[in-house]
Amino acid sequence: MSEAWPIGAAIDPTALSADPYAAWARLRAHEPVSWVERLGMYYVTRHEDVAAILKDHEAFAVGADDMLVYDTFGRHMMTTDGPEQVRMRLALRGPFAPKSVRERLESGIAAMVDRLIDSFEGAGSVELRHAFACRLPVQVMLSVFGLPPEDEALLRRWYDAFEAGLANYTWDPAVRARAKDYVEEFKAHMRARLQAPGALPPASLFAALLETPPESRLSEEEILQNALIIFFGGISTVEAITLNTLYALALHPDVMARVRGDREALPRAIEECARWLSPVQAATRVATRDVEVRGVAIKQGSLINCMLGSANRDADVFAGADSFDIDRDNIARHLAFATGPHTCLGSNLARAEVRIALSRLFDRLPECEVDLEQTEPPRGYEFLQPSALVLRWRV
Repeated sequence: MSEAWPIGAAIDPTALSADPYAAWARLRAHEPVSWVERLGMYYVTRHEDVAAILKDHEAFAVGADDMLVYDTFGRHMMTTDGPEQVRMRLALRGPFAPKSVRERLESGIAAMVDRLIDSFEGAGSVELRHAFACRLPVQVMLSVFGLPPEDEALLRRWYDAFEAGLANYTWDPAVRARAKDYVEEFKAHMRARLQAPGALPPASLFAALLETPPESRLSEEEILQNALIIFFGGISTVEAITLNTLYALALHPDVMARVRGDREALPRAIEECARWLSPVQAATRVATRDVEVRGVAIKQGSLINCMLGSANRDADVFAGADSFDIDRDNIARHLAFATGPHTCLGSNLARAEVRIALSRLFDRLPECEVDLEQTEPPRGYEFLQPSALVLRWRV
């Protein structure tokens, strides 16, 4: 491996927002472990290496002061490892288990979807991100936690600041300060909800956490810290996969026609889109000791960005990786929801939300189509999705 790091040295993270995939292909082929001087971290881009790092929490940890998710949100189940992380995850997993999603949440999700469609069904067109895709996951998260619908506007405002903070690889002080201020606003608001007598529905996650036996109960601060990351993850991934799947189907009208005629194919289209246009492009780890990855010596304390979007386009794993193919036989090997101990807790809920959302849109908006001339292609270095997507249909 050249000490010059010729490819990594030339990478401009801001330029990757438009189309990172050509850069990932060059790195996978010529410099799969690359030092990116501008960010002070390594990029790891091949599927095999990314998966191995994400599964090894002893050599590659999640908690470090110079990791954005830790700097923004502090200590929670995504910035801790070992017994502490397991204890938090076990306490929070209930609503996100497949059976719970199916039996307790899906009917409510369908009702939320229909109410949102009601608001624009007669218009013939809509900018779907702001009218639908960014609202549904907020409403679902509020329902899961047992919070009132009027909190939606607050959650959306906080979310936008959190997203900017987690993509702030240049460490812009204004972006960082705004995210931290809103974290404190979020926690103060949620603390008031937790402490209001009788305010939480008995079946809600907040109520369940407060009623947990003392020996296994999370502290109030732990509840609030983990609520932050669950709310953020539960919003960003659903919004992105909903929009990205519609965009991908618009580019592949034969697949769109197939999905409309056979809803059994819809989950496969969603999985393939999660691979092909990964909503979260990277997962950061810190080396806990001196390690070697693919012949590259990495010193203890070094930051490593596991490029999920690149791993999901690795042709050594996915034949024709740059093609959108819902029939590929190893579609489940994608890393859009990560892997290992920090696999996305809400992946089952996210899949259900996107499946129900798209199915109801197809049912209720006859012959709906994405207006590609009015739609922004998916962009984003850290979080990839269209900033606007216009949908049209016959009224």
